[in-house]
Amino acid sequence: MTDRRAVLKTFALLPLAGCAAAPPPPATTAPATTTTTTTTTTSAAPVRHDALFALEKKFDARLGVFAAGAGRTVEHRADERFAFCSTFKGLAAAAVLHRNPMAHLDTVIAYTDADLMKSSAITRQHVATGMSLRDLCDAAVRYSDGTAGNLLLRDLGGPAELTRYLRELGDTETRMDRAEPDITSATPGDPRDTATPRALGTDYRRLVLGDALAPEKRAFLTGLLERSTTGAKRVRAGVPRGSRVANKTGTGSYGTVNDIAVVWPPGREPVLVAIMSSKAADTEYDEALVAEAAAYVLETLT
Repeated sequence: MTDRRAVLKTFALLPLAGCAAAPPPPATTAPATTTTTTTTTTSAAPVRHDALFALEKKFDARLGVFAAGAGRTVEHRADERFAFCSTFKGLAAAAVLHRNPMAHLDTVIAYTDADLMKSSAITRQHVATGMSLRDLCDAAVRYSDGTAGNLLLRDLGGPAELTRYLRELGDTETRMDRAEPDITSATPGDPRDTATPRALGTDYRRLVLGDALAPEKRAFLTGLLERSTTGAKRVRAGVPRGSRVANKTGTGSYGTVNDIAVVWPPGREPVLVAIMSSKAADTEYDEALVAEAAAYVLETLT
């Protein structure tokens, strides 16, 4: 786990940098730059978090943050669009849970080799027998299995039905247009399969901490998120020792690296931490960006 104190000491050493920006252009245009609107709290005055600008400079990335806890928020490009990639899988599981009785999870879904892809680590093992929706939720949320996520979408009726469910949650921003692996293209300026940190984070807060799901269904989803096998080097690496974390990661082209998490620091109220990021060029992602942003956010809010 990243030493949060060591991480935070680096902020004072980082050069400060702002990024100017415009609204996302059509998918055929060059990568967009972004506005410098950053953080607000419960007061009316905006707060600029220089440490988050410094992380953008350090990692040559665009960073979006929406975090909330104990009546306060940290916001940095919270209303700008980012490709959400595999973070949709927790939402798809929630939609399946919401629209069906728990017994529906015992339904076995058949699929073929044609449905498999690079990320199909779990589903690849069960092509001959199919998998129950319960196990598909586990594979999609805990292991980020792409075929499992697509099969959850199929059970819902397709990507548009997930968007419809999110509108029912009150999310007017997140839109799902395609399935895996196309959603990982994350082309700058393409509005398809994107969300804002505020919208996506608020969805997860409603599902894990609110009453958007019935108690039994909420407990099932939260358990999957808490036992996630992905993201050890993201938000989980920046939390105080002894924290509980329920998270869903997302990764794609153009350096896209995301993590949406609910964190229960020891002795503190839960904190929502939604971190999304991308790069202008199609280069490798760096999970340390998310870990360092999470450490800063949790230090600020707790």
